[in-house]
Amino acid sequence: MADITTKGRRLAIGRRRFLRMAGAAGALSIAPSALAGDLWAQQKSYPALSTFPAGVAGETAFVGVTVPLTGPYSSEGRDQQYGNELALEHLNRGGGLVNKIKTLSGRGVLGKRLIYKIADSQTQPNTAVEAQTRFIHQNQAILMTGGLSSAVSVALEKLAQREFVVYMIGGSGSNDTTGKDCQRYAFRSQPSAYMAAKALAPVVVKALGSKRKAVYLVPDYTYGHTVYESTSEFTGKLGWTAVGKQVVAVGTTDFSPYLVNIANSGADVFVNITFGLDAVASSKQAKEFGVLDKMKMVVPNISPFQATQVGAEIMQGVYGTLDFWWTLAERNEMARIFVDTFAAKYHYRPRWTAHIAYTQMLVWADAVERAATFYPPAVIKTLEDGHKLEMPLGTVYYRACDHQQVRAVPVVVGKKPSAMRNSEDFFGLVAMVPGASVLPPCDLFGCKLGPYV
Repeated sequence: MADITTKGRRLAIGRRRFLRMAGAAGALSIAPSALAGDLWAQQKSYPALSTFPAGVAGETAFVGVTVPLTGPYSSEGRDQQYGNELALEHLNRGGGLVNKIKTLSGRGVLGKRLIYKIADSQTQPNTAVEAQTRFIHQNQAILMTGGLSSAVSVALEKLAQREFVVYMIGGSGSNDTTGKDCQRYAFRSQPSAYMAAKALAPVVVKALGSKRKAVYLVPDYTYGHTVYESTSEFTGKLGWTAVGKQVVAVGTTDFSPYLVNIANSGADVFVNITFGLDAVASSKQAKEFGVLDKMKMVVPNISPFQATQVGAEIMQGVYGTLDFWWTLAERNEMARIFVDTFAAKYHYRPRWTAHIAYTQMLVWADAVERAATFYPPAVIKTLEDGHKLEMPLGTVYYRACDHQQVRAVPVVVGKKPSAMRNSEDFFGLVAMVPGASVLPPCDLFGCKLGPYV
């Protein structure tokens, strides 16, 4: 019988592949109960590790989800919640992209119905870690997901490594996430600050000119600092000069002291790195202070709802990157299916936080099915094997050296109000930059993945 080998352990092929081979041979007939028994026997052939195999001993497998439902990133957190819920619904019942991925049946994962609980991380690392720890010890979570602030995601990936539970990072733009803080048990799909900056810089320098002075508004945590470092580096190589950096706390509501300094910096480009409600407040106040009348605004990583909340008058002409934008539905079938099924259920088009949540859940499920086990080291090695899947961004896969997803990076520009075709049509796609062309060298940011066990 066909198999794959992982450090001397031979993994039996998955149920559906087994049945396809049997059907092709025309010589095998096995009752479903026998198949279920074989699969469970296979799970027990691995040593116990954290929540395995206890977490999948019954008819279900538990997924712990932590998203920011309150605080400055709450809009994005709710969108991420919906993406997770839709993915779990499709994995259990069929529908959406599950119907397009040959390893997935729409009847759970390896025959286990996925159940879940959602906790509000409040954009606080300690709160998120406490919630996921409860999910692991009380609910035997076989998978962790969620996170949006890079500080939260870094804290959760360290928990995942300590507890030996796979973590699909819900969102994180810091270089550190797959750099010095990378973990064997964590996988990140969002472009790093380095990837976003390398994709954006040629486009924005061509559009705005090569001799520009830029001033930065930087949130004071790992995300903000690494986005500043990478954006100033790549635009600097093309002729821009960084003339100032204003560092602000997450959750700031009054940006006036910082905007006064920005207005007096002598810059002609305002690079706004703040995120979520902070990005909304700072953008509106920059307009009120007249900053946007004399400077072009660039947003290296545009918040999912920033344009909705500040309006097209402010966002028109603003260049930046997005993890995903819904008009990709007009370019490829996988994006169309995702956008249409999401919009039918939630009555708005998904933003990139929902995209990350939905697609990463399916990528994990595909890896479990291909590994034919929930045993965490086997699932991780399967995610590391370079297997390519077609997703709304095109072909995606994970890089084994740092667990960064290799995927296209959309570069966008804000549309004029008169150019919008509907109330959500805020951005035009300027470029889809191939992921492989903007990846950092594996060792650039100090990634040293931890052990499997």
